[in-house]
Amino acid sequence: MTTTTRDPNRTLWEARARGAQTPAWETLATEPKDIAVEAVETPAGLWLRPPNAMAGPAILAIHGGGFVGGSADTHRRTFGHVAKTAGVTTFAVEYGLTPEHVFPSQLDTVTAAYRWLRSNESGPIAIAGDSCGAMLAVGLAARARAENLPMPASLLLLSAWTDLEANGATYDTGSDPFFTRELVRGLAAGYLAGKDPRDPLASPLHADLRGLPPTYLQVGTEESLLDDSRELARRMREAGVEVRIDEFPGQVHTFQMAAGTTTVADEAVQEAGSWLRSTLVR
Repeated sequence: MTTTTRDPNRTLWEARARGAQTPAWETLATEPKDIAVEAVETPAGLWLRPPNAMAGPAILAIHGGGFVGGSADTHRRTFGHVAKTAGVTTFAVEYGLTPEHVFPSQLDTVTAAYRWLRSNESGPIAIAGDSCGAMLAVGLAARARAENLPMPASLLLLSAWTDLEANGATYDTGSDPFFTRELVRGLAAGYLAGKDPRDPLASPLHADLRGLPPTYLQVGTEESLLDDSRELARRMREAGVEVRIDEFPGQVHTFQMAAGTTTVADEAVQEAGSWLRSTLVR
């Protein structure tokens, strides 16, 4: 992998704050070598198959984008790097965006994809998600428990968005150039479409977290949403969940999207992949 001291992730969010649409989000990561990509129509998404992947286990990857953007394709490279470091076949699921699709549509879609994976794969399944994808990952695990589905083996949550009311103090303390409290509350309102921001299946901070699988959170110390990860980790520990949280100094939201480009993203993805593998191979 090639690395650089430049921070393309921060550059992207600075550009978005100015209203610019370049650089494209999907270009932050390098193309992971030897990942076979296969499109699936139902459920919509992409298989990402690393060389010499273990038979049986799988990862369900849920992209972020604030429910207004992002796709399996924008995250294909980053999730491909995670798949390769884990050595596990990964399915990046597609779901509908607002305003056409609102809560609980996205949760319904990823739950259906999880059911499909359960019926087609012989081994344990981990769930990985970034930002609102991490929100859906927790909602999926909570729904699996409520509906007596087999529980995911683990949850990997990258720059998790967990508080739809945006109450965290770190909105006022970090150097995040884009994610203001007003902006995040606007994204939440679009997703909820009038529903309660404390609905347990919508907001991880208000979910019943008991019995959820081992969870690993990664977050940048300069993110506005830093407190979202910290508070979820605290509540998970109180609920008896096995939790690990790593905070990466100087990083802003979804810094892992620069996998293959920056050293810190590479290190984070390596840790994420190794941890996922450890939860899938016991």
